[in-house]
Amino acid sequence: MSARLQPGDPAPAFTLPDADGTPVSLADHAGRKVIVYFFPAALTPGCTKQASDFTDSLELLAGAGYDVIGVSPDKPEKLAKFREKESLRVTLLGDPEKKVLSAYGAFGEKQLYGKTVTGVIRSTVVVGEDGNIEQAWYNVKATGHVAKLIKDLKI
Repeated sequence: MSARLQPGDPAPAFTLPDADGTPVSLADHAGRKVIVYFFPAALTPGCTKQASDFTDSLELLAGAGYDVIGVSPDKPEKLAKFREKESLRVTLLGDPEKKVLSAYGAFGEKQLYGKTVTGVIRSTVVVGEDGNIEQAWYNVKATGHVAKLIKDLKI
């Protein structure tokens, strides 16, 4: 398991395909604050709730200077279906090789129904305008996380 990121750490650079297969880099958002959230799988109830909450809060977050990117191990085709089915407006990126998930400490051992499994650890990091981690949350709950994030960020 990779180490969890801490405030002040440099955010690992990445370029991943979005739901349309277009490469998106963290560097594309230089000079802006970016909320990067990591979720296990598109088209599942918890991930749908979380993505819908981010979509519903997108204008509020953008108004406060934040871009939002969701990353999962899904392929772009599945992310496109997810986006269309749920009318999502957040940028969704696919990381099938789990390199970015691992670099951000969002892939590794976790508890699932009392068993230790290896998988995506639902996590959210805030990357500052300077490219460093401002905040990082691991093992977050899908429901209520966006509201808590908005409160924690004092938006």
